[in-house]
Amino acid sequence: MYYTYIIYSESKDRYYVGYTADLGLRLEKHNSENSKSTKSGVPWEMVYYEGYKLKTEAMARERAIKKKKSRKYIEWLINRK
Repeated sequence: MYYTYIIYSESKDRYYVGYTADLGLRLEKHNSENSKSTKSGVPWEMVYYEGYKLKTEAMARERAIKKKKSRKYIEWLINRK
């Protein structure tokens, strides 16, 4: 199973969108400051994810979310559940 996920940094008031096969491990890596693009926002909180059978599906969904370039869309996704 692969996941498209959104994490949030309260200290930066910023969202980050990515994909992974292991949500727990990926969040741990973001919070251990090993990721160049997210190390300044520690701690990160998992706020949303979607599951997919194929890696390509998760990657495509990540690109689709990022392509919108919209914080409002991201917040709509998070709050619609």
